Amino acid sequence: MSVFEIIAPSPVPLYVQVKDRLRERILDGTYAAHAQLPSESELGAVFGVSRITVRQALSDLQREGVIFKIAGKGTFVAKKKAAQELTRLEGFAEAMTRKGYEIYNRVIGHRTLPATPEVAERLGVEPGAVVAEIRRIRHLNREPVSLEITYLPEALGERLRNEDLSNRDIFLIFENDFGIPLGHADLQIGAVVADGKLAEALQVSEGTALLRIERLTYTADGKPFDFEYLYFRGETFQYHLRISRRPENAA
Repeated sequence: MSVFEIIAPSPVPLYVQVKDRLRERILDGTYAAHAQLPSESELGAVFGVSRITVRQALSDLQREGVIFKIAGKGTFVAKKKAAQELTRLEGFAEAMTRKGYEIYNRVIGHRTLPATPEVAERLGVEPGAVVAEIRRIRHLNREPVSLEITYLPEALGERLRNEDLSNRDIFLIFENDFGIPLGHADLQIGAVVADGKLAEALQVSEGTALLRIERLTYTADGKPFDFEYLYFRGETFQYHLRISRRPENAA
C-alpha cells in the first residue's frame, strides 16, 4: 500500500479531505482500474482518522461512481468512463478515436420500413412513408457500449448499404463521400431500464439503467435527415457539457 501523509488540521471536513486524497491517487494511477483499496481500518491508520470518517469518504466516492463495493470482498476502483463532449456535432467513433480508443461497430440490422408517427414527424415525412432503419452495436475497446438505431430517408439508407458501417462514422460518410454538409443537432437526454432486447445487445442484466438519447441531425441548410435513438451503458460512458451563465460575447 502506498504511504500517504496524515491529514493535517483544516477547516475542510476530514471525510472530504480523505475523499479528495483518494480520488487524486485513483486519477494519477496509484490505484488502477479494478484495483482493490485498503480496508477501512487500514485507510484510517494511513490518514489518522476514524473508520467512520473513512466510510463516509468511501460512500461519497461510490455515489460518484469512482469506486464500487463487492459484498464480502472489499472496495475496488471503478473503470474510468469514456466521455464525449457535447460542444460540437461529431460522430461517436470520430470523437472516441481522437482520444485513442479502439472503436468497432457491429451492424445488426439494415432495412426499410414504414415510418412510425414519431419518426415521420422528426424527419418531416408522412406517417407510413418508407424510411431506412440501421441498427448498430458500438464497441469501445472491444466492449459493447451503446446500441444506435438510426432512421434516414430511404434513398440515403440505400446508399449506405455499400459503405463500411462497421468501421466508419455515418456523419463522416455523409460529409466526405456524399457531399452532405452537416449543420446542427437537437438532443433529448433521459434514462430507461433495459428490456430483454436491450439487455442482450449491450450484455447487461435486464432492468439495468441505461442512458437514452434522441438525436435529430440537420443538414447545413436546416433540413432534418438523420434521427437516432442511442442507448448507452451508464457505467461505461458519459457526456460532458460546459455551460455558461451568460453568453461569452455578452457585455
